[in-house]
Amino acid sequence: MKSDHLILSRNTTIAFPETPTVPVRNALGIFARDFAKVFGAAPLGVGRGSADIVLTIDPDADARGPESFSIDFSDGAGSAVSHVTANDELGLIYALLHLSEHWLGVDPFWFWADREPQRLETIAVPARAFRSPKRRVRYRGWFVNDEVCLIGWTEIYPPPAEIWKPVFETLLRLGGNLVIPGTDLPRDGVQTAVAAEMGLHVSHHHAEPLGAEMFFRAHPDQEASFDRNGALFEALWREAIERQKDQRVVWALGFRGQGDCPFWEQDPAYDTPERQGALISRAVQRQYDLLQAILPGAPCLTYVYGEIAELYRAGHIEFPPGVMRIWSDNGYGRMVSRRQHNHSLRVPSLPEPQDQGPHGIYYHATFHDLQASSHLTMLPVASSLIIGELQAAFAAGADALLLVNCGNVRPHLYTLDLIAQLWNHGYADAALAPSEFAGRYFPQQSEAVSELIRRHIACAIAYGPHDDDRAGDEFYHHPARSLAGHVMRGETDRTAEDLIWATGRVSLRDQARWFEEHAAAAAERYRRLEQDCDQLAQSLAEDQAVFFRDFLLFQTRFHRSSAQGLSFLANSILAFLDGAYPQAFVHAAQSVWAYRETLSAMENSEHGKWQHFFRADWLTNVKITLYTVESLRSFYRMFGDGPDFFLWHKAYLMPEREKKIYLENTHRNPPSDDALAQRLKVHFGM
Repeated sequence: MKSDHLILSRNTTIAFPETPTVPVRNALGIFARDFAKVFGAAPLGVGRGSADIVLTIDPDADARGPESFSIDFSDGAGSAVSHVTANDELGLIYALLHLSEHWLGVDPFWFWADREPQRLETIAVPARAFRSPKRRVRYRGWFVNDEVCLIGWTEIYPPPAEIWKPVFETLLRLGGNLVIPGTDLPRDGVQTAVAAEMGLHVSHHHAEPLGAEMFFRAHPDQEASFDRNGALFEALWREAIERQKDQRVVWALGFRGQGDCPFWEQDPAYDTPERQGALISRAVQRQYDLLQAILPGAPCLTYVYGEIAELYRAGHIEFPPGVMRIWSDNGYGRMVSRRQHNHSLRVPSLPEPQDQGPHGIYYHATFHDLQASSHLTMLPVASSLIIGELQAAFAAGADALLLVNCGNVRPHLYTLDLIAQLWNHGYADAALAPSEFAGRYFPQQSEAVSELIRRHIACAIAYGPHDDDRAGDEFYHHPARSLAGHVMRGETDRTAEDLIWATGRVSLRDQARWFEEHAAAAAERYRRLEQDCDQLAQSLAEDQAVFFRDFLLFQTRFHRSSAQGLSFLANSILAFLDGAYPQAFVHAAQSVWAYRETLSAMENSEHGKWQHFFRADWLTNVKITLYTVESLRSFYRMFGDGPDFFLWHKAYLMPEREKKIYLENTHRNPPSDDALAQRLKVHFGM
């Protein structure tokens, strides 16, 4: 009798290769964990032999090449038998995760979305053959960069394996095969070993060529000059190659300064583009020669990023043939050179027909630049822009690698999911993307949630003429601290130079007015969206409501409260410049209260396993913004309320009869900033 279904249950057996590698054993462990969540027990492993699910690695099984797998069925005793055959180790890992998702119902983002599979007694899997499709991009991965939330989530430093495993598992579930596991972490950290043990290729930060230790850490008393200390650099590079030569590595070549900055900031002798490009070319060639001498044919890449892109386009840099050129977006989704301070040439960042390949892309789902980037909230640019830019890059030949800055993962699920569709299939539908995402997590309210996602993206402040000039969470915080600092330092007669990228070169007063207008309008847009999100959350099942509040409602509240904070802060500066000091004090207090709401929104999302997730918010740094605005509020009391900090109370709040007869020893109790501001707010009708 032909069996047209495979029946899964707690009695299911699974056969796997006799001596599975460490990555395969880890994948089997993930599958067994997922299976136990559904059926209450892991499948019974029988090693080699007959079983309900038979796993095999056969390099000659499929002509589709590396990382592929197939699923076939044969008749069994009352139930079909599944034969899963992979071309290689990573193909078998993908196969197991495919079974987890499509047979057991485990979502790729289950960990981050707090979404557990349904408990069942049996599952009937249709006995239909399956062939894994060929991925659009050869190397597909994440750069876990600016990962302060992941670092601060635990008290252990560097973060232990328990922090990294969910990150790498999710990447594998999305079809990724490459990772840069963190930024400038101590060498005794486990992150690289965990990535390798889970089957991923590893690569390196563009400031850490070949994964070598930074020069100043190894030689703190020496000059970081390749001309004067080239032998010391080469020793570090050789050590890095020897240390990693038995791992799966896509080697990064390059030469920047110590830290993530151009080397000529520390070596002013390289004061022309020609000199800068010549040194980079020479250093990269030497790295390449060392690598190929030890590992002939080793895959390697170099980043055509930031100042490197401008030097390369001007013809000042030459790279060895065969080295993969990695082109980058500007941190805001557009494939042009990034803005550096107020300098933004927007040089196209795609290979041209005459550029030797292969080519790849470094793309930001999240970014940190002390200006307007998205670090704690999702990238607020249109899905059509992301899709269009990546498809244009593929068409230009930049399709050998797609590396995505994933940051802290949790805030960026929508963007990461969209990009994964592109690296797997080469296409995605911008009109349907929000609906498809919402349908997975909020099936009863998918259309309502998808519309809220679209509105959330559309609410972002458009601060410049380009469609990628869209404000993320840092927009409300770094500029706020800059403006407040100028006031407290007495620099009100000069332009805030670090804000010209947004406002243009205008007076500080006009800069404050510019931020007030943009932030106030955005706060109102986000306020209306927040009301609708809050209302919809109340209609969701509890498990869905938890994720919705942590995902879209949290991010909307963050933007709304932070936009209000910036708007009130700017109003306080305008009032201060007009000499209306009590009113400036009240506006500053309103800014404090708004930023406290931002902090509260973050704390409210730190429940269960997410406790302390935002503890290390050192980049957007809401707590430092709050500290700054509280300091500004106290500073304003020096203008008319001091030196005893009772004069505004007496002038505006004390009854007239009390003013004439009060005794200082019974009445002069200086009110706190909060208490005074609350009463003055009412008095001034603010």
